[in-house]
Amino acid sequence: MSEEEVVEVGHITHFFAKISVAVVELTDSLAVGDSIVIKGPNTDFEQVVESMQIEHKNVPQAGAGQSIGLKMAERARERDIVYKKV
Repeated sequence: MSEEEVVEVGHITHFFAKISVAVVELTDSLAVGDSIVIKGPNTDFEQVVESMQIEHKNVPQAGAGQSIGLKMAERARERDIVYKKV
């Protein structure tokens, strides 16, 4: 990764390709508007969190220990790591 400061906020446990949504198990807080980086053996892209859901309801933020549905800009894979730019 570049010199920018990033912190790990979770990992992807499932990816729904048809709707391009990933299930992310959070280890730190995440909010709509945050810039994130998704990294894995075959994955490396950045995006801004535009919407996230818990139990099919839109939420503005989520914390450690929660699982969220996150709309992805590109294909992600299980076990990819999600980092937040700080």
